[in-house]
Amino acid sequence: MYRHSLRKRVAIAFAVCVATLSVAWGLAFFAAIRLSEDRALVNQLQLAAESYPSLPMNIRGYDEARSLPESLREWGQTNPGEGLYEFSAEEFHVAVLSIDNEKLATDNEQQHAFVVFDVAGIEAASSEDWWWLLFITGVVGTLGALGFGLGVIVMRRAVAPVTQLAQMVADIDLEHLTVGDHKRIESSRFGDDEVGMLAGTIEKTLERISAFVVRERDFTSSASHELRTPITVITGALELLEQSDLSAADVKVVDRVRRATLDMKTTIEMFLCLARESDNGLYDEQFLVMPLVSRAIDQQRYLLSGKCIDVVLHDLAKPRICGHPPAFAVVVNNLVRNAFEHTLEGQGPITILIKEHELLVANQVSSITDEGQLPTDASSFNGYGLGLGIVQRLCERNGWSFSLHVDGTRVTARLSW
Repeated sequence: MYRHSLRKRVAIAFAVCVATLSVAWGLAFFAAIRLSEDRALVNQLQLAAESYPSLPMNIRGYDEARSLPESLREWGQTNPGEGLYEFSAEEFHVAVLSIDNEKLATDNEQQHAFVVFDVAGIEAASSEDWWWLLFITGVVGTLGALGFGLGVIVMRRAVAPVTQLAQMVADIDLEHLTVGDHKRIESSRFGDDEVGMLAGTIEKTLERISAFVVRERDFTSSASHELRTPITVITGALELLEQSDLSAADVKVVDRVRRATLDMKTTIEMFLCLARESDNGLYDEQFLVMPLVSRAIDQQRYLLSGKCIDVVLHDLAKPRICGHPPAFAVVVNNLVRNAFEHTLEGQGPITILIKEHELLVANQVSSITDEGQLPTDASSFNGYGLGLGIVQRLCERNGWSFSLHVDGTRVTARLSW
C-alpha cells in the first residue's frame, strides 16, 4: 500500500537522489580542500625539518625591482600592476603591492613592493600531480557511478507499482480471455493513487469483457441448437412430402420451401461463424476447394432456371487450404449466388476459375444497370449482392483476401488465400 500518489513519489525520489548526490559531492570537495591544505603544510614543514638548524626563508619582501631574485629581476623592471603572479618554471609566487615612500618617490610616482613566496620543495612535482589527477578522476567516476546506481534504484522503487501492473496485464492472454482473467489484477494492492485508478479501470473493463464472453458463448450454444432444430424439422417434413404423390404445382412449392430452408441454414451457419470467438481449432483444418465450389454451384443453380446461361468452371489447380470449411462454403455460396442472381438472360457465360492461390467468379451485368451503383472496390459492398460485407468479415477471420472489381459491365469477385 502506498500513502502518496505516483507523482509525489517520483518527486520525492528525485529530491532524495539529488540531495544525496549533493551531499556526496560537497563532502568530496571539502575533503579535497582539507587534503590540499594539509599537503602544503606538511611539505613546508618537511622542508624546514630537512634544513634544520638553519630554517629556510620561503617568504621575503622586496622594496624595489632590482633587489628581486635574478630570475625575476627583468620582469620586475617592467613595472607590473598590482596582483598575484605565478612563475611555474622558477617556482615563485609573487604579490605586487603599491606603497607610498616619500624618500624614494620622485615626481609623485607610486612605488611597488614585491612579496616573493619560494614554493620550491613545497609544491608537488608534475608527476605527482598526474597521480593526484588520476585519483580525483577515479573518485569522481566512482561517485558518478554510485549516483547513477542510486538514481536507478530510487526511481525503480518509485515506479514499481506501474511495472507490477504492466506485468499483470502482460500475463493476460487477450486472444483467449477467460471468465476469471479480471481477478488477476488486484486493484486493491495499489492504493488510491493514479496507478490504483488505472488498475481499477482495467479490472472493471476485463470484468465486462469476461461477462461478454460468457454471454457470447451462451448465445452461440443456444442459438446453434434453437435455430438448427426447426431447420432439421422442416427438412424432415420435406423429405416425407417428397415421398407422397404430389401434383406438379405442389412439387414446385416443395422445391421453393427446400431452397428457402437451405438458404436459411446457410445464413445461420454464416452468422454463427461470425458470432463465435473461438471454434476449437476449426480455423486450422485442411480442406479441398473444388468440392465446396461444385456444391455451391449445384445449390445455387436453381437461380438460373429459365435463363440460357452457361456456367464455365476452369479447374486449373487442386488447391488445399487451411481455414474454416463452413466459413469458406458460406463465402463461395455468396459469390456464386451473387453471380447467378445478377446475371440476366443473354448475359452469360458465368466464369468460375480455380487457381492455386485464388478463386475468381466473373459475370456480366445488365448494360442498362446504373453503373454508378456498382462497387469498384472491397469497401463499397452495401447495395450490391448478398452478404458481401459478411464475406469480407469471414475472410478477415480466416486470413483470406477478398476484392470486387468492376470493368464496364463485367464484375469479377476475387478470393485469395
